[in-house]
Formats: sequence, C-alpha cells, structure tokens
Amino acid sequence: MDSTDGKIERAKDNALGKHDSNPSAGDQVGEAAGGISGVLAGAAIGSAGGPVGTLIGGIAGAIGGWWSGRAVSEAAGAITHDDDGHYQKHYESSSKLADRSYEQARPAYHIGHLAGNNPDYQGKSWDQVEPDLQKGWNKAAGTAHGEWNTMKSYASEGFNRSRSTLANAGNKVANAADDMKDRVDGNPASKPGPDATDRR
Repeated sequence: MDSTDGKIERAKDNALGKHDSNPSAGDQVGEAAGGISGVLAGAAIGSAGGPVGTLIGGIAGAIGGWWSGRAVSEAAGAITHDDDGHYQKHYESSSKLADRSYEQARPAYHIGHLAGNNPDYQGKSWDQVEPDLQKGWNKAAGTAHGEWNTMKSYASEGFNRSRSTLANAGNKVANAADDMKDRVDGNPASKPGPDATDRR
C-alpha cells in the first residue's frame, strides 16, 4: 500500500514538475555556485546558462541565498514556452523598445519570473524585491540588455506572472493533499474532488 508521504510527493510532482535525479548542467552549476564567490559564480553560470545565467550569477554574488543554489537552476528550467510566449507578446504589444529586440529584453522577464519563485520573497511585493534584482543588473547587463530603469518593467511583468502561476500550482498541491485527506479521514462530509475545503 502507498504511504501518505508518497502520495503527497506524487501530487507535488504533478503540480510542480518532477525533480530529476540526473542533474543537468544547470543543476550542477547551481550547486557549484553555492560554494564559490559571486564573481566566479557569475562566470560559471554565465558560461552554462547564457545571459540569464550571467544575471543569476550577478545576483548570487550580490546577495547570495537562494540565488546561489540548485533551486534557482530548477526554477529557470521550469520557465515554459507558454511563459516565454506571453513575455514576447507583452514586449511586442505594450512596450517594445525601438533599439532592442525581444531577445535582448528576455533576460529581464526571466529574472523577474525567477524572483517570483524565490521562497525568500514569499509575501513580498515587487517594490520590496526589485532592489535585489537591481544589484545583480551590473554594467555588462546594462550594455547587453539595457539599463535597469528601462528593463525593470519587464522584470516586474515576469515577477507578477510567476507569482500567479506559482499560486495556481500551490493550490493544485493543496487540493491534491485535501483530496487525499478526504479519502483517508472517513468523514462522510468529505469527498475527493472539488469541495468547500479546496483553494480557489
């Protein structure tokens, strides 16, 4: 018989994506970044992760924490084609820069998206998070992608979309756990599937 812990892990995997026991290059870089200085982290991540990796390295060097571990590389790998399509559409329709392509703006969206997944920022607003991201947006990032004051609105869009997606995933996990509890608790008022105890 399957344990309760096993069921919860499967529910989390279904909602958030399964953690792969075979680490990718990004996973290995994320693990390595936790043990080296910010400058080296930026170089190592940048070489493996492209422009977004370089920005992650800058943030890791400036503030450390979640930004310098494996979790950030897993979060980066979880940015979907739908997310990227949304960001490109946002860029093209609302605030396209005359001298910058979407590819040059993409890292700002992705850094904001990653910040929305950072558990250190749980319960914090964009205005509280933005100074950390600005610290990692160094001179090289400004040259390659645009100055922070120009790019931060794209990062904000990424942050807000990520928060919305994360809230929906969290609700899926909570509801899967609630359904499992409903099956186990024997309460005649509880039943698996949508009920009054589910999160919306």
